[in-house]
Amino acid sequence: QVQLVESGGGLVQAGGSLRLSCAVSGRTLSRYAMGWFRQAPGKEREFVAGIRWSGLSRAYADSVKGRFTISRDNAKNIVDLQMNSLKPEDTAVYYCAARQAIAVVSTRHEYDYWGQGTQVTVSS
Repeated sequence: QVQLVESGGGLVQAGGSLRLSCAVSGRTLSRYAMGWFRQAPGKEREFVAGIRWSGLSRAYADSVKGRFTISRDNAKNIVDLQMNSLKPEDTAVYYCAARQAIAVVSTRHEYDYWGQGTQVTVSS
């Protein structure tokens, strides 16, 4: 069993930055593709960013490209999401997810494990 715990959420003004972290326990992280998703009130959970198990391939939603960066440290079992130039529309609960496969995908149901989420609120 894999446990994921997110941290780093909070309240920030538009234009500011936050760094989310996902700590993974229960299994070694090295053979899992990892992703970040978000869900705003009244909306579907959507893909934000993903990273291949090796860290050599990353994928981003168009809405965050150039502003967000996903990274991972397999030795420490941590996946981070650096979020810059935040906008009010980035406000959501952010979830870390793990997939028992190598490749990154953006489809929610392809991920096997989920964290509890961390709230990010961007004020205008």
